[in-house]
Amino acid sequence: MWKRLPFRLRGYLITMTGVLLLSPDALLVKETGVSPQTFLFWRGLLLGSVLLMIALARYGRRLPEAIRACGPAAWWCPLAFAASGWAFVVANRFTSAGNVLVMMNLAPLVAGLIGLVFFRQRLRRQTWVVIAICVGGASLMAAGEVGQGSLLGLGVALFVPISIAINTTVASAQKGERRRGIDTTVILPLGCLAMLLPAVLVGGASLPPAEDVPLLAIMALFLPAAYFLIQTGTRYLPGAEVSLVLLLETLLGSLLVWWWVGEVPTDLALIGGGIIVVTMMTSSLRDLHRQRRKAAEGAPDIGRIQQRALEDEAPGGEAAEGSRR
Repeated sequence: MWKRLPFRLRGYLITMTGVLLLSPDALLVKETGVSPQTFLFWRGLLLGSVLLMIALARYGRRLPEAIRACGPAAWWCPLAFAASGWAFVVANRFTSAGNVLVMMNLAPLVAGLIGLVFFRQRLRRQTWVVIAICVGGASLMAAGEVGQGSLLGLGVALFVPISIAINTTVASAQKGERRRGIDTTVILPLGCLAMLLPAVLVGGASLPPAEDVPLLAIMALFLPAAYFLIQTGTRYLPGAEVSLVLLLETLLGSLLVWWWVGEVPTDLALIGGGIIVVTMMTSSLRDLHRQRRKAAEGAPDIGRIQQRALEDEAPGGEAAEGSRR
């Protein structure tokens, strides 16, 4: 069943699952009382350790080769991954959550422009329309808090969408010889290292309070799988579409904070969340309808063609081994 699904649908399902696991992230950041540098130290250490174990389990001695195969992404993606983590945490200390969310919502647009200008990734008109509507809906969710906080916080928050866009777009652009993109999940531990080292330099390498230990443990349980799946999504989708799916975190994270902390979202937040969900569901259903119509008209089964290409792609048997996994 999975092998017969179109690549685009696979990418959306993988990325949405990752976003679902990532949704408690905002709640964890909100609930912990440690300093930003201490939080980012433990975030980098725990995430990096788990993601490194996953990479070693999958590639073993071939891990250095897999990292080199990522090309420019081996440099740009870890730095962008670390920058987005630092910018998100620091910005929340200088400006309102609404301002940070509005900035984050620009990621699909920035990713689309980076992909178009630097990698000649052309998006469908439908995708640009969906990006515009979802950015508007996500901005409504944060509209109640816009204007609070400092200009410094806004400046730092601007690095969040830029970093997310660089990571997703550069990762999705590394196609190599595969129909499916290069596996850039192997460089996520490097991103955690890039997040960890500055925290050590500014005194973040300290034990957290006892009440924060369970929250950090939960972070180590959910977030590695979340980031692994989201980064895997770039093998199937352009960076702009991966960033677009990440907008769901705004909705899911807000609902979790509402349920756990009791912060009731505004009417605009509920309307904006509804716009995101309806728009993305409508776009997905339209894609499925288009795929079924083409199949009914006698078009070739793209899923089978792509799967056959994957099975025949690499001379060293890497593809066959990946498919068995």
